[in-house]
Amino acid sequence: MPVAQCSCGGLTATVDAYSPVVAACHCLACQRRSGSPFGTAAYFPVEAVTITGERREWTRATASGSTATTSFCPTCGGTIALALARRPEMIGIPIGTFADPHYPSPIRSVWEEDKHDWVEVTAFQHFPQGSQ
Repeated sequence: MPVAQCSCGGLTATVDAYSPVVAACHCLACQRRSGSPFGTAAYFPVEAVTITGERREWTRATASGSTATTSFCPTCGGTIALALARRPEMIGIPIGTFADPHYPSPIRSVWEEDKHDWVEVTAFQHFPQGSQ
């Protein structure tokens, strides 16, 4: 079973199998959350994910007018899960937390309006702003 974990290992997410539903988001909030020009997450049905360890949650407004809740480790601050109010049946796990360089690449690229100029997006499906 694939296991995702924060930097200190205190917070983990276990899934039955890797998900091919991976998205790259270029919105400013994902840039700030990830510390990179975009955030990437694999999305799973909520019932397919088991999260263990102490965690904190933070809910923010999204640019599309909904909310997103980030679950993170209180010790190292690493994000382990993302929940979008408009898709309550799914949970996102940042793919970097699996620490597997062979994890499938994103199939969707969203909020490209905020994309850094030097980032080239060629292999993904592209969706207009607000359609996520």
